[in-house]
Amino acid sequence: MTSPDVHGADPGPPRAAAGKASGGPSDPVFIVVPAYNEAPTIRQVIRGLRQHGYRNIVVVDDGSEDDCGAQAREEGAIVLRHVINRGLGGALGTGLRAAAMLGAAIIVTFDGDGQHDPEDVRAVVGPIAAGEADLVIGSRIGGRPGMPWYRLLANHVANFVTRVIFGVRSSDSQSGLRAFSQAAGQRIRISSNGMEVSSEILAEAGRNGLRIAEVPVRAIYTDYSLSKGQSFRVGVRTAWKLLLAKAQR
Repeated sequence: MTSPDVHGADPGPPRAAAGKASGGPSDPVFIVVPAYNEAPTIRQVIRGLRQHGYRNIVVVDDGSEDDCGAQAREEGAIVLRHVINRGLGGALGTGLRAAAMLGAAIIVTFDGDGQHDPEDVRAVVGPIAAGEADLVIGSRIGGRPGMPWYRLLANHVANFVTRVIFGVRSSDSQSGLRAFSQAAGQRIRISSNGMEVSSEILAEAGRNGLRIAEVPVRAIYTDYSLSKGQSFRVGVRTAWKLLLAKAQR
């Protein structure tokens, strides 16, 4: 099945494809996994999360040309599908709305390329569960080796632009591992479809006066995960889109 909207307007209530979540509202943490052609890794990602006790997993198949959505459904995830590829922002927007509608008290975004360690979900959830933060960013920067220099450079560009344009500081503004409180999930509005969504989330948190925290997390870099996400060229394009978005606000 498809989410009702695939062109960037408010899609309204998203609908799940056949595939049941094994948890319910009694389990407060929902994991949102944006996925575009992630067939090589999606099973491993879902199984790793389940092995760490996370039952409510929402996979947004963002118009994939492979069978990652079918694989996710077979692994027991709730699967939402865009009929076209909208981009990271579109996928996250759909997933966040779905998790909120399903009763999530805490929502975690988790990349589908195998880059994140399921063990770190606890780290980003912790400050929210303790009532200390509304948005928690899992920072891959803080003293943890392994990020290639070009990724690091692209990240610094995005961090700088996010700080200058939106007045929000982050050591890893482009991290895909983050946690939202229920209040953050309700107040943050995602309007972008592309990679600039990561900075937009921080901007929205700042605009709404939400408490932002960071915790160190481990990134798992493979040839596959490095083929995804932010390159320097994508970082520059993202910075340009952020400038345009700021001009339109």
